[in-house]
Amino acid sequence: MNIDEIVKEANKAKIKLMGLSEDIKNEALKAVAENIEAKKEKIYSANKKDLEYAKTLVESGKITKATYGRLKLDDNKMRDMIQGIYDVIKLEDPVNKTIFTRELDEGLILKKVTTPIGVLGIIFEARPDVISQISSLAIKSGNAVILKGGSEANNTNSAIFEIITEALSTVDGFPKSAVNLVFSHDDIKEMLSKDGYIDLIIPRGSNKLVKFIQENTKIPVLGHASGICHIFVDETADFDIAKKICIDAKIQYPTACNAVETILIHKNFAKENELKAALKEAGIEVIENPEKFGVEYSDTILNIKTVESLNEAIEHINTFGSHHTDSIITNDNKNAEIFMNNVDSAGVFKNASTRFSDGFRYGFGAEVGISTNKTHARGPVGLDGLCIYKYKLEGKGQTVKEYATGEKTFKHKDI
Repeated sequence: MNIDEIVKEANKAKIKLMGLSEDIKNEALKAVAENIEAKKEKIYSANKKDLEYAKTLVESGKITKATYGRLKLDDNKMRDMIQGIYDVIKLEDPVNKTIFTRELDEGLILKKVTTPIGVLGIIFEARPDVISQISSLAIKSGNAVILKGGSEANNTNSAIFEIITEALSTVDGFPKSAVNLVFSHDDIKEMLSKDGYIDLIIPRGSNKLVKFIQENTKIPVLGHASGICHIFVDETADFDIAKKICIDAKIQYPTACNAVETILIHKNFAKENELKAALKEAGIEVIENPEKFGVEYSDTILNIKTVESLNEAIEHINTFGSHHTDSIITNDNKNAEIFMNNVDSAGVFKNASTRFSDGFRYGFGAEVGISTNKTHARGPVGLDGLCIYKYKLEGKGQTVKEYATGEKTFKHKDI
C-alpha cells in the first residue's frame, strides 16, 4: 500500500481500537511477545545484515559509532524488548478512566474521561527495538500507529514488524492496519503532510531529525530536539554523593538524552578540584568553555562552570538548557525547593542522577519518548501520554434556554 492508503486504513483501525476491551488488547500483546520470543533468531539474522551494512556507513562517516551501537540487538536488548511488552500488559488500561464527575444540575451529569489520541506517526532512527516498544504502548492505549525507521535498520525493522503483524492477525476482534510500517525517505514528507489523518507525530532521533519534523508539519509534534541536562553542585553538597551522581549521569550512557552535559559548581563548594579530578579519573574529558554551554555532546565530555549563587545556577539552566532534566546536589532543603520550583524543565531532581528520567524507571512500562512540550504531555511519555480526554454529558431533556432565562441555575457540584 502507498502512504495514502496506509493512513486511511489506519484511521479505520483507530475507530475499532477505541472500543476494544482490555482483555483483547492484552491478548494481542501476549501474542506479540510470544511470537517475538519464538522467532527471535529471525530478528538476529536480519539485524546481522543491517550491522554489516552499517559498518560501511560508519566508515564513510554517514552514521556515528553511537548510532551503530544503538542499532545492534543483543540478548539483553531482546530480553528487554520481550519483557517490556509483558510489563505493558500489567499496566492499567488508560482508556475510559473518569478524571472527574460534575453535577451541573439535578439530572445533568458531566464526566471528563480519557480517550485514545487516534493515529500516531512515529519517525525514528537506528533503534529497531522502538518498534516493539511503541507498538505495545499504542495497542494498550487504543491508538493506531504508523512507524518509519531509519534505512540503516530496514532488515531488522521488517522482521520485527512482520512478527508483530503475524501475531496480531491471530487475535479475534483485533483490527487490521492497527500497526503499520513504511520504508522510503519520501514517506517521511508524506507522513508530515497528512494532518487530516495523523493526529500526533513522535520523533525519536537526532536533533537534526526532530527540528526538521517540527519545521515541516502542521501535525502536533511530541518530543525534544536536544537533551542538554545540568547538575548543580550546591555549596552544602556531600562530596561522595556529588561524585557518584555526576559520574553516573555522564558515564552510565553518554549518548542518552538524559545524560548530563554541564555541571555547575557553587563557588563555596570546598572540593571543586577534587570533584574535577574524580571526573577525569572516571574517563571524562572536563572542559570549561562558555561557547559550549548549549552543546549536547552525547559523549564522555563535560562542561563545567563555577557559579556565584543558586540563582545564577537557575538562570544558567533556564537560559542554556533544553528543559529536559536537571538536578541539584545539596543538603539544604530550602535551596532544593527553590531549585525544583524555578528550574523550567520537564524533570527536576534532588540528589539523584539525571539518568533516572526515563519511562521504564518511572514505572510507565516503556516510553514513546521524552517530551519538553508544555502542552498535553511532558517528560517521559508512557501510556497516559498517549491518551487525551473527552467530555461526556448525560441529561434528562434539559435545554440551555431554561438557564439563560434564569428559570434554573447550575449547581456545579463535583461528585
